[in-house]
Amino acid sequence: MKTEMRKELESTGANLYLIGFMGVGKSAVGRSAARMLRMRFLDSDHCIEEAQGRSISDIFAQDGEASFRRMERAFIESGHPSNGTVVACGGGLPIEPGMRELLLQRGVVICLFANPETILERTSGNARRPLLNVEDPKDRIRRLLDEREKVYMRTGIGISADGRSLQDVVLNVVRVYRREAKRWKAPVETQTNGGRRK
Repeated sequence: MKTEMRKELESTGANLYLIGFMGVGKSAVGRSAARMLRMRFLDSDHCIEEAQGRSISDIFAQDGEASFRRMERAFIESGHPSNGTVVACGGGLPIEPGMRELLLQRGVVICLFANPETILERTSGNARRPLLNVEDPKDRIRRLLDEREKVYMRTGIGISADGRSLQDVVLNVVRVYRREAKRWKAPVETQTNGGRRK
């Protein structure tokens, strides 16, 4: 009975947001963590692609990065359930002004880290990464990490994904989420809406 109650509480508990640079494993970790926690799983990039009917690369090419960042903000503000959901966030999502605070209001935030070499290996040849479609992607990774790392560290609890199995990272994420979810409280205005935020 206690186990059933715990599972039910987790399935409707605080959202879990996975942030970090592209290629650190947010989607793979998020899917596995969602299964363990009996929660939904969403990938912010995939949700935006479905809503727009085009790829992230096309959005960048046709509308520009600023337009894509507005789509990310809209997704976090009102484009997904307010509880019981694991969200893998795009790498640049927490960087825009106000997004750090918005994420922390929505649920538990965990940041996955990896070194530039690991990221390059995982993202090499992936056309869905428009920010890395440059002559020297490794240099671009290093520069973007330098720009973003402080925000990542201030926003989410850090977990390294370097040199560890997927299962090991997932178990660590689930452990941290369960601990932090007990402490997290939703802002008053979001406690009574249910489902998607208005």
